[in-house]
Amino acid sequence: MAIYWKHPFQELDALRHEFERILDEFGARQWTHPFSKTSFLPGLSARAYPLMNMSEDQENVYLHALAPGVNPDELEISVVGDTLRLAGKKEALLSGIKPEAVHRNERNAGRFVRSITLPVEVDNSKVTAEYSKGILSMVLPKVEEAKPKQVAIKVS
Repeated sequence: MAIYWKHPFQELDALRHEFERILDEFGARQWTHPFSKTSFLPGLSARAYPLMNMSEDQENVYLHALAPGVNPDELEISVVGDTLRLAGKKEALLSGIKPEAVHRNERNAGRFVRSITLPVEVDNSKVTAEYSKGILSMVLPKVEEAKPKQVAIKVS
């Protein structure tokens, strides 16, 4: 009688390889970006900046972006249809310090651009934004066509 030993993650690894093969076949490899092998390893994975939370109700989409150290006068916000573009510049905190004196520098600095697709089309003429204590808060009112409509049910 032969005894076979299986690695406990062999089947999961095979499933991952099959999933990657299917994505490659359809040209959709970019779908795997947030789930790459280095997604949760600091310093190895590229993170979108600024980090954002998005929610919505029947009238508006709400967006909160974590952007400490960003000069609000240098923020550029544009909304076209269902796409939001946020750009700006974050200044380096280590100005005036000799590079050889720096032991760690984990805070990013420089220009950034982030575009995200909103869940619905919004009225770009009514978008409001406020920057306070490093957080950019935005209210993006939905266009009338995107708001949910209550349908009356006729009972016979």
